[in-house]
Amino acid sequence: MGTQPSIVERAEQPFVGVRSRITLTSFGLLADRLPEVLGWVGERGIAPVDGPFFRYEVIGAGGLADGELQVVAGFPVSERVRTVSGEGDLFGGVLPAGRYATVAHVGHPDGLLQVSASLLKWAHAKGLEWDMSHSDSGEVWGCRLESYKTDPRVEPDLNKWETELAFRLRQ
Repeated sequence: MGTQPSIVERAEQPFVGVRSRITLTSFGLLADRLPEVLGWVGERGIAPVDGPFFRYEVIGAGGLADGELQVVAGFPVSERVRTVSGEGDLFGGVLPAGRYATVAHVGHPDGLLQVSASLLKWAHAKGLEWDMSHSDSGEVWGCRLESYKTDPRVEPDLNKWETELAFRLRQ
């Protein structure tokens, strides 16, 4: 179940994350690194300002279901974080400001493929253009986010989780 899509203006958002090339079947390998990211920011006295997110940077030729994906798993933080080489593959970055098409989903994360497809269809019907280009490796997105609003330590039932999809529109 989800809400109706809407268009929102978002400010830039600093984050700390880790990047990986995965497929949907190996997605858990990246998701399992979120506690490491959370520990890293906690050791530095930095508190996340929201729940974790996945930023889909590249969606390979097979699409979300079958393609190779380049994804960042991270946490939004209150200020820009400098990361030092030699500290592993965690890094600080900024999610870009801009206009985003968003939709909320309450339910199991398995339903997000359908919610994503519905959001893409909704935007197409409205004549909206994504901040996305095509390359040899697939679709390269300016910012395509899947943000988790439910803390699994508080609500372990995946069917009650709230997730927000936010895809940046061409400026």
